[in-house]
Amino acid sequence: MTRSILEAAVAANQEIFLRTSDRITSILAEHGLTHATAQALWSIDPAEAPPSMKDLADRLHCNAPNLSFVMNQLTSRGLVERSTDPADRRSRVVTLTDDGRRVRSVVIEATLPLSPLARLDADDLLHLVSLLGKALEPASDPA
Repeated sequence: MTRSILEAAVAANQEIFLRTSDRITSILAEHGLTHATAQALWSIDPAEAPPSMKDLADRLHCNAPNLSFVMNQLTSRGLVERSTDPADRRSRVVTLTDDGRRVRSVVIEATLPLSPLARLDADDLLHLVSLLGKALEPASDPA
């Protein structure tokens, strides 16, 4: 692979992220969210078991103090609740409240059509998801 192709792919990925972020700012503001709080809300899937604070920090690629700051904002808005993990009393889990599930759903539904990716057809999206999944697989060689 040539550097220019990789550079073009990284630049396109960044442009898609920036355009989407720019287009959803007003939607987030309507719900009192920042990009960071919206990303945290989005990363808590109500169909899955509540994530621990550690798992959530890993998902969001942030450290514990940053996550606590974001969770404090979401908690004060009544969108999430933190509680002791029943499986590990030393750990805390994050659960969406009813309002948190509603706001999460509204934000996702409003965001999807605003993404440049919405212009792709289903086959292109399936191929893109496959390629992105491949890129996100853990490297077998840490180099």
